[in-house]
Amino acid sequence: MIKNVILSALTIAILAGCSGKKDDGKAATVEAIPVKVQTLEKQEISRTLDYTANLQADEQIYYAPAAAGRISKIYVEVGDHIKKGQLLVDMDRTQLIQAEVQLKNLEAEYNRAVLLNKTQSISKQAYDAAVTQYEVAKANVEFLKENTQMLAPFDGVVTGKYFENGEVYTGGTFGGANKPSIISIEKINTLKANVNLSEQYFLLVKKGMKVQLKSELYPERTFEGTVNIVYPTIDPSSRTFTVEVQIPNKDEALRPGMYGIINFLVGNTEIVVAPAIAVLKLQGANNRYVFLNKNGIAKRVAVELGQRFDEKIELISNEIHEGDQLVVVGQGRLIDGAPLSVTK
Repeated sequence: MIKNVILSALTIAILAGCSGKKDDGKAATVEAIPVKVQTLEKQEISRTLDYTANLQADEQIYYAPAAAGRISKIYVEVGDHIKKGQLLVDMDRTQLIQAEVQLKNLEAEYNRAVLLNKTQSISKQAYDAAVTQYEVAKANVEFLKENTQMLAPFDGVVTGKYFENGEVYTGGTFGGANKPSIISIEKINTLKANVNLSEQYFLLVKKGMKVQLKSELYPERTFEGTVNIVYPTIDPSSRTFTVEVQIPNKDEALRPGMYGIINFLVGNTEIVVAPAIAVLKLQGANNRYVFLNKNGIAKRVAVELGQRFDEKIELISNEIHEGDQLVVVGQGRLIDGAPLSVTK
C-alpha cells in the first residue's frame, strides 16, 4: 500500500516536470512583429546654413552741423524720402555773411600782393602773410557754407527729427536722438545684417556668396542677398566669426529692425534622407532614434535631424548608411533586438 502511494507521487512529479518544460518552450517563442521597410538612398541637395539675424540700414547718419547755431529751416519730416544732394536743413547765415565780407576784403589785398610780387615791390614776409590770410578766410567760408546748408549725402529716408525751426542747436542730444543731431537719415533701399557663424564653416563662407532671407511678415517671399564682408578673426570665447550680408530692398518691403532667417548656400552635397514619420522621439527627452532591419532583427539607432524636405528629413548618424533598410511602418511597437516580419 505504501509502495503504491510512493509510486503515484513519483508519477505525478514526473508528469508535472514534463508539463513545466513544455510551458517554458512556448514562452521562449517570441512572435515576429510585422513591419514595412524602405531602403535608404542618398539625395543631392543644396546645403544651407540657417541663422537668425536683425536687419540694419546699410547706412545711418545722425546729421548735424560741425558748429552750434540757430536753425533757420528744416525742409523734411520723419518718413520723407530724400535724394542725394537734396537740401535738408538751413542754418542761420549770419556768420557766413560776415565771413564772406571778410573774404572779399582779403581777396583785394591778396590780388594787390600778387601784382606787387611780380615786380618785386613787396617783401616776401608781407606777400606770404597776405596769401595765408586769404587762404584761411577762403577755407572758413567753405566750412560755413557746408554747415549752413546740410545736403543729403545719399538716397534714403528721414527716420528722426529732433529740433524745430528757430531753435538753437548746441551740439547736445535732444528729442530722443542717440547722438548729437538735428535729424537722422537712413539708407534702406539696401539693408545689411551681421551674423555670427560657427568656426567650422569659416572655410566655406566667402565674399560674394549668395544668401536668402525669409521673413515671417512675407511667408511666400524669398529675398536674395550676398555676403559682403567675412571678418578675418574668430572670437575665442564663442568660437564664431562675423559675416556681414547685404540684402537689396528696392521696394522697401523690409525695414531696419526686422527679424529674419538667413540661409547661406554653401554648395551641393549628398545626404541620407528618410520619411519623417520613421523618426521616433524618446519620451521626456529630445533624443531621436529610428529602427533598422538587420537580418530580420530590429536595431535601434540614435540620430540627429538635419534639413527637412517636405515629408522627408535628413538623418545624421555614423551608424546609418546608404542601402540600409529603415523601418517606416510598425516602428512604434519595436524594441532593440525584436524579431521582424517584413511585409510589403
